[in-house]
Amino acid sequence: MTLYDELVARGLIAQVTNEEEIKNMINAGKATFYIGFDCTADSLTAGHFMALTLMKRLQQAGNKPIALIGGGTTMIGDPSGRSDMRKMLTKEDIDHNAECFKRQMERFIDFSDGKAMMINNADWLLDLNYVELLREVGACFSVNNMLRAECYKQRMEKGLSFLEFNYMIMQSYDFYYLFQHYGCNMQFGGNDQWSNMLGGTELIRRKLGKDAHAMTITLLTDSQGNKMGKTAGNAVWLDPNKTSPYDFYQYWRNVDDADVMKCIRMLTFLPLQQIDAMADWKDAKLNEAKAVLAYELTKLVHGEAEAEKAQSAAKALFGAGSSEEMPVTEIAEADLTDGAADIKALLVKAGLCKSNSEARQNITQGGVSLNGEKVTDVFLSVPAEALREGVLLKRGKKSFAKVVLK
Repeated sequence: MTLYDELVARGLIAQVTNEEEIKNMINAGKATFYIGFDCTADSLTAGHFMALTLMKRLQQAGNKPIALIGGGTTMIGDPSGRSDMRKMLTKEDIDHNAECFKRQMERFIDFSDGKAMMINNADWLLDLNYVELLREVGACFSVNNMLRAECYKQRMEKGLSFLEFNYMIMQSYDFYYLFQHYGCNMQFGGNDQWSNMLGGTELIRRKLGKDAHAMTITLLTDSQGNKMGKTAGNAVWLDPNKTSPYDFYQYWRNVDDADVMKCIRMLTFLPLQQIDAMADWKDAKLNEAKAVLAYELTKLVHGEAEAEKAQSAAKALFGAGSSEEMPVTEIAEADLTDGAADIKALLVKAGLCKSNSEARQNITQGGVSLNGEKVTDVFLSVPAEALREGVLLKRGKKSFAKVVLK
């Protein structure tokens, strides 16, 4: 099976231009391609997985990735899939976020010996002369066509700022610049980026002629990727200081039944033959597949040792194994009242509930357990003796914590 056939079999490809040429180039390891990452936070999220693993797959076949850090485009903000304008960040914030991205990408991409490049589009976008840009690039874009683009439709109802309207031109200019200065002949991105990306392909052809071989591929991230990496409204970060390896493991261990095989196929590096053999798994076997997914992705991001720890901790929740590696919340004697701790306060301390009132509500609804036993008393006090041994708190089906008195 060729690399391109494998990408299709894994369900990754959504739309392409020049399909035969793309096949030939990536199968022969001759593509120099880029994927852009805007620096809107100080960590990548699980939602970036599809792009990162794709870069790794293509690099392993001899193709050359360019990780384009959006130091310039982040100052505008991508309106794609947004119902409101993104928060404006300072240049200092963006530069800090870019440095964080670089460290995390190195777990996926080999930047040694010229095998890949990491480039910041601030190097050219921030120095552009506005009038020169309008003359050189602006004439290549039809406003009518831009307004029909999918990336702007959702914003048109509530109002699209002129700042955001320029995002497509900036992203298109990135491909044009990379094509000219770095020999970049291919771009990858989410399916919701199709209009922006076609703008870059068309700009190259209009400026450099129809024989300029610039190709575009989009991935199936418009639906799966947008929900991937978020739980209870919060991002699942790749930074262990923001999402612990254990919580990261637990997120993937609890994906929807309908998504588990799709995620294994798209995101892991397990052989397709092995994945196909799992396709009909149901019930308990499906839970086993979720554990496989969680382990493989935790190993990719945090390393094998942390994946083993997270797996052992997860098994402890079901009575098999040791809970020694589970993330621990420590409390002090000062947190006790008359030699005991209030169950609601413990839930808040452990980060399982945001407030005492939320903790009370969860207990009343039967969603809290202590050491495997459902908690029914909202005034329950947990004695110091039990806390010194460590207690296991559980809220709902997916949130766990070990609390220890030190």
